[in-house]
Amino acid sequence: MEHFIVSARKYRPKTFKDVVGQQAITNTLLNAIDNNHLAQALLFTGPRGVGKTSCARILAKTINQDGTENPDEDFAFNIFELDAASNNSVDDIRNLIDQVRIPPQVGTYKVYIIDEVHMLSQAAFNAFLKTLEEPPKHAIFILATTEKHKIIPTILSRCQIFDFKRITVTDAKNHLIEVAKSEGITAEEDALQIIAQKADGAMRDALSIFDRVVSFSGTNLTRQAVTENLNVLDYETYFKVTDFIIDNDIPQLLIEFNTILAKGFDGHHFIAGLASHFRDLLVCKNEATIHLLEVSKQTKMMYYEQSKKSPHEFLITAIELANDCDLRYKTSQNQRLLVELCLMQLASILTDGGKKK
Repeated sequence: MEHFIVSARKYRPKTFKDVVGQQAITNTLLNAIDNNHLAQALLFTGPRGVGKTSCARILAKTINQDGTENPDEDFAFNIFELDAASNNSVDDIRNLIDQVRIPPQVGTYKVYIIDEVHMLSQAAFNAFLKTLEEPPKHAIFILATTEKHKIIPTILSRCQIFDFKRITVTDAKNHLIEVAKSEGITAEEDALQIIAQKADGAMRDALSIFDRVVSFSGTNLTRQAVTENLNVLDYETYFKVTDFIIDNDIPQLLIEFNTILAKGFDGHHFIAGLASHFRDLLVCKNEATIHLLEVSKQTKMMYYEQSKKSPHEFLITAIELANDCDLRYKTSQNQRLLVELCLMQLASILTDGGKKK
């Protein structure tokens, strides 16, 4: 069997241009390198899977290049990575400080990447302070963390801070389109859209989910295969449910909810998704907010059509009812009845004595 490399590793960015969704940060770092204005202590902070460690490695490689080396040279002897989650003692930091004094054998800089730096102990942080404030000319420290608030202020004040943002659904989807092309996989845009949404702003998660779905469905990625494999409720379900609510068709509404439960979906997941669906319909009501809807053009038209049938007041009340049900779900003794009652209340918003207002 041929060795398989997961997409998150195979398509890991090799240059700043390859980094997805962090253009402001990559431009700043490139300009700092070009203008010889790079700080010796940098802190990369942000959610998981958005490119912090990748950018640190690219930066370490870039500052050591002088144009004469092999393009594939990775400067492995100049880059030292420390995982602070498992190496968080004073002794680990003291060993690192002893290494810092030795100048590099090749290249110009020695780069120390400390991942999950918030896991360092208080004593380790204190031992690191002096070196971080006055490092040797050849040393650059790049600290990476998902939890900036856990880092002591004295460390923060010594670093130039770069806040990495979540990857937008559109950026993640566009990157997945490129990956699918490279892998020779035919993928529906809606299928990749669902993967990008499920990843919740983390590009690494999006690529991991992509691998999983490809293993399930092969070289043809359909929306149906993705929703089935990821066990997510298809937006078509919410369109159907909303139509029943607008038509005050309570029997069909309860039957549809029963079908959703029979498929193994959680009532809490369903009601939270329904509240989001109402929010998306409200967004479609105004041209100024329609860009907030992160779906494909074809799906956007479906939202727009249903939003025309949904009065503004109805959507506001519907969001409140669904959100209230969402908040009370975990403490309810009869969770199914709670959701069914919410659905009946939703179907009654537009009625007055059985007739629409």
